[in-house]
Amino acid sequence: MQSRVGRTPLTHGLLVVNIFVFLAMISQGAGLWHTTTGVQLAWGANFGPATQDGQWWRLATAMFIHFGVLHLAMNMWALRDVGRLVERLYGPWRFAVLYLGSGILGNLLSLVAQGNQAVSGGASGAIFGLYGGLLVFLWRERLQVDRHEFRWLFWSALVFVLVIFAMGIWVVPGIDNSAHAGGLLAGALLAQVLAVPWTAMSPRPGLGRGLALVTLLICIGGLMRHIPAPSYVFHEELAAQEAIQRFAKADQQFRRQWFEIMADPSARHLSFETLAGRVESTLAVGYERSFDQLVAATPGSPVPSARALGDLQAYAFEQAQTTRDLVDGLRAKDPQKIRVAVLQAQSLRQPMPAASGITGAASHASTGQASR
Repeated sequence: MQSRVGRTPLTHGLLVVNIFVFLAMISQGAGLWHTTTGVQLAWGANFGPATQDGQWWRLATAMFIHFGVLHLAMNMWALRDVGRLVERLYGPWRFAVLYLGSGILGNLLSLVAQGNQAVSGGASGAIFGLYGGLLVFLWRERLQVDRHEFRWLFWSALVFVLVIFAMGIWVVPGIDNSAHAGGLLAGALLAQVLAVPWTAMSPRPGLGRGLALVTLLICIGGLMRHIPAPSYVFHEELAAQEAIQRFAKADQQFRRQWFEIMADPSARHLSFETLAGRVESTLAVGYERSFDQLVAATPGSPVPSARALGDLQAYAFEQAQTTRDLVDGLRAKDPQKIRVAVLQAQSLRQPMPAASGITGAASHASTGQASR
């Protein structure tokens, strides 16, 4: 438990990586204490529509994503506390398999349980895997461990696990017990698969290794079969958001050009045809092109930004029609048509895009935003 850094390099390396990722997310706009999920999602948090849209790597990256400094601190405290002992007991490569395998399988169970409901992340699924590995090791080697040490370590680990589960059920909203349970079970099974005798008096793995491996594979297959279908296609949501942002910038430019045309003193001395050409080339064509781009981003699934995209499509279409009416009025030298088009253009207001809808968050530890 008092191992120096050089004797437990993976545990301390994981601490450094988690802290570095958190600081990097802070630099990208994540909150120190509390944050929305946009940054975490961009950095690899677990979320049904995104993970199932070909981004299965999120099952691994999510274990390095945290939703606030308290969430990070609690997980890093637990990792340092149990990781040093487990790394010494299992050795570096088996420790790595235990940690990463438990984290991935914990995230897989979380995906089955949370699905489309929450953006989730945190190291505690992997940390619970270490506790599962520690409990299995202590029980298997109970005759080789000092009785006092066995009682202290085994019951302390078991009580910690039970307390965190209880907190997630009754006390703290935002704890993802599904990831904890998946990590704990995966850690226990992997510990049996990876078991090697500790001393000459240690029991041999025997049939237990094969049974643990078969059980692990059955669990993985069962989880994969029961992942809920995503509520929408994630890359379609990203395309819709990109189109909305691109149009917002373009509309600002069009409005600035409109103001410049209307406020330009020299415009009073231009011919109707010349003025019509300026309005057509800068505004009418621009809004028509923007409308086509917004339509091209129309999703095939009910993405959160679908309504905002539809509102902007209607707005861009009206602006395109209005500027075309103004061009026609100028070329026809029709004052009434020009006046109506100008008033119509001035009355149009860009609709405010609604929030993305990806607002849930889940934490693997005793703190987080929503359910994990």
